[in-house]
Amino acid sequence: MATTSITPAITLPNGGATAPAIQVAALVKTYAGNIEAVRGIDVTVARGEIFGLIGPDGAGKTTTFQIMAGVMEATSGTVNIYGEPARDARFHTGYLTQTFSLYPDLTVWENIVYIGDLREVPHTELEERGRRYLAMFDMDRFTDRLAGRLSGGMKQKLSLVCALVSQPQVLLLDEPTTGVDPVSRREFWDTLAHLAADGLTIMIATPYLDEAERCHRVGLMHLGLIREIGTPAELRENLHARRLEVHTDNLGRAEEVLADAAEKSPEVRKEIIDVQRFGDRLDVIAPNPERGRVVLQETLKAAGLTSDIYREDQPALENVFVATLRAAGQEMKAPPYPGVHDHADLRGTIAIGATNLTKRFGDFTAVKNVSLDVRYGEIYGLLGANGAGKTTTIKMLCGLLDPTTGDMQLTGERGSLRSPEVRQRIGYMSQKFSLYDDLSIGENLDFFAGVYGVPEREREDKKRWVMAFSGLEGKLDLITGSLPGGWKQRVAFGASIMHEPEVLFLDEPTSGVDPLARRAFWRMINKLADMGTAILVTTHYLEEAEQCNRLGFMVAGELAAEGTPRGVKAQQGGHLLEFIVDQPQKASDLLRQGAERWRVSLFGDRLHVITDDNLEAGHDATVAKLVAAGITIKSVMEEQYSLEDVFIAVVEKARKLGKVASDD
Repeated sequence: MATTSITPAITLPNGGATAPAIQVAALVKTYAGNIEAVRGIDVTVARGEIFGLIGPDGAGKTTTFQIMAGVMEATSGTVNIYGEPARDARFHTGYLTQTFSLYPDLTVWENIVYIGDLREVPHTELEERGRRYLAMFDMDRFTDRLAGRLSGGMKQKLSLVCALVSQPQVLLLDEPTTGVDPVSRREFWDTLAHLAADGLTIMIATPYLDEAERCHRVGLMHLGLIREIGTPAELRENLHARRLEVHTDNLGRAEEVLADAAEKSPEVRKEIIDVQRFGDRLDVIAPNPERGRVVLQETLKAAGLTSDIYREDQPALENVFVATLRAAGQEMKAPPYPGVHDHADLRGTIAIGATNLTKRFGDFTAVKNVSLDVRYGEIYGLLGANGAGKTTTIKMLCGLLDPTTGDMQLTGERGSLRSPEVRQRIGYMSQKFSLYDDLSIGENLDFFAGVYGVPEREREDKKRWVMAFSGLEGKLDLITGSLPGGWKQRVAFGASIMHEPEVLFLDEPTSGVDPLARRAFWRMINKLADMGTAILVTTHYLEEAEQCNRLGFMVAGELAAEGTPRGVKAQQGGHLLEFIVDQPQKASDLLRQGAERWRVSLFGDRLHVITDDNLEAGHDATVAKLVAAGITIKSVMEEQYSLEDVFIAVVEKARKLGKVASDD
């Protein structure tokens, strides 16, 4: 049995050492049929630490959390919470499951009281804590709202309030922000950072690797084993590589050329260990950036492609994750898509168009004068916080909802978009409903093949492809409702493209999907775009939004900004400074005083500060504030805006003008 040993003594980012809060030793969980979900892991987490557990679907993360929460017994090994067995420490442990586990027919406050009573919290303490945490999460306005009427982000905040009212010493969070918009996610993580600074120990599983960057340490889990543990910076350094941002006129062809060369040539494979396509660039991971540049440009030049190395940077945590899983023999691969209906002849013409699109529900205007177009062969990302109007816009654009005013165009048709001819030329994967849970996977695929008019001669090939893409070969008889969320998303995506649509609408297609599967999704989405399909996608994961060719940012029903990923970053102006300091939480709180809070964000031991001053003035003013407060600055450098930075800036500037999403 393989194990991973972790030294019990832990040093936190502030340099202080502390006794363990969570001690996991030789943990094993075996289910009936000798299925090993957890195969012998050792983990030690310190008081006040935020520890991230990341891994693909089926890695064993949820099983580990259930044992630590005391709701499941281990087959062997031990889990101690502050020296007590996990089952005995349940009243000291808060646990958020993947799915919303509160009562939708109770109000916000009734849910808090119910959980407090279960945890035997005295009513005077429950009242004080509940009100305090609601105010902390900006939810004190919603005490009388039914939980079922809350947005995704607000539900997760309520779940966290309910977990905190018993004043736990340890908080276990199993993918708490899946489906939560970026504004709410940042607020959620700001809260976690404050709680950890006050001494609460937090262990969190997340499929979002930009969130893992906010943890003090991260463990990479695969097939029941923890393969690697360290701070995000240590994990990136362990890859011993750099990331090259490459621009070229034909991204799809360039990606194919480099991947093919790496597969066939040991020399190329040595210098280029990963290639990932984004909406306006390629990211190439090279152990030696100088040699990597030469090999990359020579390889592309031999294929008749020109290229430009735009910038060099450290690898992302996702690059580390993918490299670790590849070394362990895991890779998401599927047979070639059995497509026979190419739409390349339509490339460049408008597939989806809207002019002054408006939708009112009574006195409420959900969408206000939105104008956009998506061309064949293009991937357009529609981004916005919960309640911004994205889903309403998509429903109008694909003919599911009539606009109040405005003109639309879809696959060359105007006016009514509900004809059978139009329906069979579009694909739609909705945010919440895509498959019938009480049907088997095979029955679902047969149903959608019939609805979309897939020719009988193509159906078996398409079904085999969907099952291979989903990693579920030979399991057509499985009931769909029994699938974990990530696998269900893969099947739903496959079902939506069996008929090779000209236009594809994807509403948060990779919500809850692990990074390897997400890459497979986007390889397929790019393949469809290369074949001429027009694709409109929404996502809350802004690293993923980099995959789109163009982006539109919606705020309170209006399109507030639009452009390529690189273009919208350039539109922001100002500068982003990254500070590494000895007291990151104190520094964050200090810099937010008297300033717009969104301009300061905390990522573990790193602090991002956005300034509209010139670079030197912004740097000097920030340094002066930190030094005056006794905070030691270890390093400072200018960094490139992320799409999350852009998103938050667009939303907050719109709020300043009085535009507020409907969820508020």
